[in-house]
Amino acid sequence: MELPRRERQDELLRPGELTSLRQRLRTRAAKHDLTTVIACAFDHRTRMLPFIFADLRMAPAGSRAIGAAMVDAGFEKTRIVLQQWNRNFRPSQMRLDGRIPDLFMVSSMQLHAAACKDLIQDACRIDEAHRPLIIAGGPKVIYEPWDVFSADPRNPWGADVVVTGEEYVLLSLIESLLDIRGEGESLRRTFQRARDMGVLDSIPGLVYPNTGPAGNAVELVDTGIQRLLGDLDELPHPVLGYKLLEPPSKAPTLGSKAVAADRVRKLSPIGSLVLTFGCKFACEYCPIPAYNQRQHRVKSGERIADEFIQLYKSYGMRYFFGSDDNFFNDHKRTLEICDKLAHTVIDGKPVRKIARWGTEVTVHDTLKLKDHIPLIRSAGVRALWMGVEDMTATLVNKGQTTSKTLEAFNLLKKHGIAAMPMMMHHDDQPLVSNSDKPYGLLNQIRLLRKAGAASMQVLMLVPATGSKLFTGTYTSGMAYESVAGRKVEEHMLGGNYVIASNYKRPWIKQANILIAYAYFYNPLRFLWSIPFPKTRLYLMDSGMQAIGMWGGAMTALRTSGWLLRLMTGRIERKSAPPNTKLPFRAADGGTASHALPGTPLVTLRLPNRKSKDFDPDRGDPNAVPLQILAS
Repeated sequence: MELPRRERQDELLRPGELTSLRQRLRTRAAKHDLTTVIACAFDHRTRMLPFIFADLRMAPAGSRAIGAAMVDAGFEKTRIVLQQWNRNFRPSQMRLDGRIPDLFMVSSMQLHAAACKDLIQDACRIDEAHRPLIIAGGPKVIYEPWDVFSADPRNPWGADVVVTGEEYVLLSLIESLLDIRGEGESLRRTFQRARDMGVLDSIPGLVYPNTGPAGNAVELVDTGIQRLLGDLDELPHPVLGYKLLEPPSKAPTLGSKAVAADRVRKLSPIGSLVLTFGCKFACEYCPIPAYNQRQHRVKSGERIADEFIQLYKSYGMRYFFGSDDNFFNDHKRTLEICDKLAHTVIDGKPVRKIARWGTEVTVHDTLKLKDHIPLIRSAGVRALWMGVEDMTATLVNKGQTTSKTLEAFNLLKKHGIAAMPMMMHHDDQPLVSNSDKPYGLLNQIRLLRKAGAASMQVLMLVPATGSKLFTGTYTSGMAYESVAGRKVEEHMLGGNYVIASNYKRPWIKQANILIAYAYFYNPLRFLWSIPFPKTRLYLMDSGMQAIGMWGGAMTALRTSGWLLRLMTGRIERKSAPPNTKLPFRAADGGTASHALPGTPLVTLRLPNRKSKDFDPDRGDPNAVPLQILAS
């Protein structure tokens, strides 16, 4: 299931390519006067630990980044709708600038796939003559692009195209459409002509359907793996995205204006920022290295400092979360960034007095940088989420041991940085162990709390799309199809539900997660943390305890029914991963880059677009399917 790698030395865009593309679009934006609505899909059934609070109080970076790219390219009439805040939003009723938008984009994680599909289906209720061009993007469709296209002619809903890449892919698509757009022509009609003319096939990072008479998808075409942006300084500034947010509302329609600048900090007190991408480790359960083409991509210290400054001055933001895969991955670049931030001044004060931020790192790299922790704190870092997984390295080995993990946590505690461990529970791990080796889940949590852990994340190992283990988890029979008649749904894939296990009594594993949270977050620890906090940050420890107790109660409420089913019901197991029944091919007729093994492959006689018989509205009548093969 890992994404294939492009040819060596062809993984990255040439320096300046994204900058040039943005500049070209600005010169033609006014002529086309596009309106765009970007929806961030959100399934409210996912509201539990470890996501609770941040899920509503931190506007997602992905949707904002797309909005910022549109505005930066000159398309000012853009609005971002977060389903977290606008639960009743209906695309069929949206109007922007007094009209149905030209573009409707949906971004979704896999957890929120049901909400994503609902949004697309509702947008498809708009009549054909006025329907916007529907684009799907985000982590869900990067790995499973086929899941937003219907093959049913009785219900032919679906996106018009999937973007399996980043900003450059989307803007390249828009530029290609504007190059051939006719006077007064809808962008969706332009897209259909571009598709039939083969214009899209030269843009790596797209998946689009060829449709039947009823409008349903009959086959999917994959243009390949995207080229990645190497220098993240070329990205549009994140300050642009926040001014596009739709205010919270219970209405299905859009408001007349985006949220006022003075309300942004109240609605999203935590700012999520892209600082770096990539990780040196190749954990079998993780899709990150393959997605990044084994590259590590960063912003400069100067750019990150400017983002802190502009977000503070524009919206009053003071708390930030870096959406890094492993911020400490490249030690030299990490120190360059931190040194720049440590010497940055905002309103006459050092950055650490104004901006406080955290991000994700590993135990291994923390210890490699142990002599530089004071500098890192001077850069404003106040919390580090650490992928401990299992202190004994039984589940996964990223250079951590019990002694090294505790050393790293005590080091951060000494220098006033809160350590936030992220743990994974698995079949072979008991709740409590009696041996000298702290193998039990509670044994490890007790040691981590003593060493200064301010929060705790405990998730069960589940099939992760895009990872090496994904397909094998299904073919081995480990993944569940249903339990006591209730099917496993995508909103359950976050790790809070036991949905893949060979343990004879899986309900015990489900109970272990709840016990672990109750052990770490409870009223006694909350009261004790007020006079004796585990961190030097004022009231942070007690605040995390309060959020954790609230989140723990929500987790128990949502998962207790599943626990009972695991205890009493019959478990049906899957024998193959979720896949498409639609034929799926590359643009040249070969195997699609985003296809799983076993995906139907249609081998086509490709249309001759130079033929006198070729009509861009109807395609080439001589291009007919020859055979169906298994890829």
